[in-house]
Amino acid sequence: MNDPKETLEIQNVVASTVVSQELNLESVAMDLEGADFDRDKFPGVVYRVQDPHAVALIFRSGKIVCTGAGSVPAVHEALEIVFETLSDLGIDVSENPNTEVQNIVTSGDLGERLNLNAIAIGLGLEDVEYEPEQFPGLVYRLDEPDVVALLFGTGKTVIVGGKVPADAEAATEVIVSKLTDLGLFR
Repeated sequence: MNDPKETLEIQNVVASTVVSQELNLESVAMDLEGADFDRDKFPGVVYRVQDPHAVALIFRSGKIVCTGAGSVPAVHEALEIVFETLSDLGIDVSENPNTEVQNIVTSGDLGERLNLNAIAIGLGLEDVEYEPEQFPGLVYRLDEPDVVALLFGTGKTVIVGGKVPADAEAATEVIVSKLTDLGLFR
């Protein structure tokens, strides 16, 4: 049987950073080609980076949240493009702005169907939420690594809250180990 860790695929990386000054969003939106800004709908400028594909949300405070990147290097590359573009507009961007990965969303496949009712009972209600009438997946909160795993009856998984790609691998190992110990996997 295949190793479930081999099926893991990053779907989204979210990172945040800050430029060292407050921004005039109306001016930024006018000067950034392709930027969207509608204060009534969203309090920041939405700026799409084409390659790598990502979206930067730029706020008046100077905070920037980048989302939609498919890898950690891609989110850093997208932010470098945003920094260069803002710098070209005369906005003060420090030489090496601190960028922090906030969330990595990873999908995977355990390779077999899961009995979510039995898993909910086996893992215990303190770490699990399972209300199939509300949501078809089981929500499993892991302590180590500190992530949340969504498990579906098909065997598919979504792991959110990781800070590094290895968090999803570690979470998958924990899930497989616990389900195997409970006799609910393989």
